Amino acid sequence: MHKQPILRSKLRKLPKQFSWVDQRLVRERHIDSLSHPACALYLFLLTVADARGLSFYSDLSVCQRLAMTKSNLHKARQQLLQRGLVAYQQPLYQVLALDDPDRLSVPQTPRMSASDKPMAIKDIFKRLAETLS
Repeated sequence: MHKQPILRSKLRKLPKQFSWVDQRLVRERHIDSLSHPACALYLFLLTVADARGLSFYSDLSVCQRLAMTKSNLHKARQQLLQRGLVAYQQPLYQVLALDDPDRLSVPQTPRMSASDKPMAIKDIFKRLAETLS
């Protein structure tokens, strides 16, 4: 079948910012074993990632943007981690290459220690200033 655009005036153009969805996600059936929340999280991460696949959003922000509970976010993230589609080190996400042969051997997210608890930005800068002085 020869395909023609339906609305030529509305053809998509490559945006200035970096973002893409690799068609192998569907063609190689990576998406088949993901839940809807995991797919939503993956699409969100693909959309907001920079050229190296990196982005950082708090759990609260992701939950709000995707209308997702914290429990569903955790389950979705675990699916993506187990399938080697993303790496995560709070709050940093990295979308991983689909053609990486070691993709499925990505280490699991380490458990947070008491010193890893969330901090206010002013406390982070205060600690940084103390470290540098």
